[in-house]
Amino acid sequence: MPTAIIQARMGAKRFPNKMLLNFHGYPIIEWVYRRVLQSKRVDAIIFAIPDTDEDDLLHWFLESIGATVFRGSEVDLVDRYYKVAKSFFVKDIVRICADNPLICASEIDRLIVYFNQNNCDYAYNHIPRNNSYPDGLGAEICNIDLLEEIYTKASEPNHREHLFNYVWENSNHYSIETFNPPKELAYPELKLDIDTPEDYKRLLKRTYRIEMSANEIVQTALH
Repeated sequence: MPTAIIQARMGAKRFPNKMLLNFHGYPIIEWVYRRVLQSKRVDAIIFAIPDTDEDDLLHWFLESIGATVFRGSEVDLVDRYYKVAKSFFVKDIVRICADNPLICASEIDRLIVYFNQNNCDYAYNHIPRNNSYPDGLGAEICNIDLLEEIYTKASEPNHREHLFNYVWENSNHYSIETFNPPKELAYPELKLDIDTPEDYKRLLKRTYRIEMSANEIVQTALH
């Protein structure tokens, strides 16, 4: 079974310190953790955070709620992910970004099933790119062979700061796959992640609960 590796940091340029902000009763980072825990197809969850002083509080909080934490490079995300995967003997990696508090275990599981049933290098359903998913419900997946190739071949700063930029910019060499959600979730205009203070304020105006299903989240966002 794959391992979910969740990237998180306190030093996000557009919205610093957002990980520990209260979001409908829990810190944003706890929303992500508790919702990914509901996955039936993820074997383990590991948070990959920078080894910087400003992330010490995040590390402490994650351990206080029972999460496993790995610390690595602040700027070289590829290096951070690769070392997590190697340290924990991970074969299939589900990449999750911690600015998705409304991520849904059902859609993570749907992605894993799709990846297992289709011969591809990389699959995703976290953004509405060639699919009709809302932004922020799903994740990305690849195996250790692809991650190792990215680690070895990616040399540009832009390819090291983002995990799959190298794959996208060399898409003719890789099989990249996605798929559509069930029709009740097919609202690609919805933005359910938190990149900016404006996103945070907008999502606070709706009444989200941490145990909501994907369908309940989409319906809440629409009304």
